[in-house]
Amino acid sequence: MRYDLVIFDNDGVLVDSEPLSNAILAAYLTELGHPTTYEDSLRDYMGGAVHRVHDLVFERSGQRLPGDFDVAFHARVFEAFERELEPVAGAVDVLEKLVAGGVPYCLASSGSHERIRVGHRRTGLDRWFDDERIFSSEDVGRGKPAPDLFLYAAERMGVAPEKCVVVEDSPLGVQAALAAGMDVLGFTAMTPAERLTGATDLFGDMGELADLLV
Repeated sequence: MRYDLVIFDNDGVLVDSEPLSNAILAAYLTELGHPTTYEDSLRDYMGGAVHRVHDLVFERSGQRLPGDFDVAFHARVFEAFERELEPVAGAVDVLEKLVAGGVPYCLASSGSHERIRVGHRRTGLDRWFDDERIFSSEDVGRGKPAPDLFLYAAERMGVAPEKCVVVEDSPLGVQAALAAGMDVLGFTAMTPAERLTGATDLFGDMGELADLLV
């Protein structure tokens, strides 16, 4: 193995949540008077923590989102997850190969611990991720594109950053991994390759990932 630790993003890499959550976010922001298309949401918020939504809305409009925005948004997302969420095609196969090869892995997500757990219970991925393998932007001061979350995950897993590889599907995540001094494999299933500038390598199907790790 080229790496001592594989760090997965969660949304869009392990669980196919980006279409659901970004459609809900765009609709909710529009409902609140901040017109946002699905494409706008993917461009501006995909891969980021919820504080990014607050920051950009205020920067652009001078208005604060309601105090209950996070709770209401997550309630809508979790309801959709329970009805529709599926694992990303091929993700379980990759995890099986890592376990069979004895390769350490974890996830580092901009989502909350609750969001991660809700999605994993629905998709069955909870069997692959105990609490010691899950890291959230809630655990650090700044979310992606800051490197803090990936550096925290590496430290907790006991691996030097230069021996880690991150699997990401968002520009913010690629920026964070590079800032952490880690290689990063960009997943292009939803994100055009040109938006993942700087990625160590790119792949469009989870079936290709295992070969990039050796």
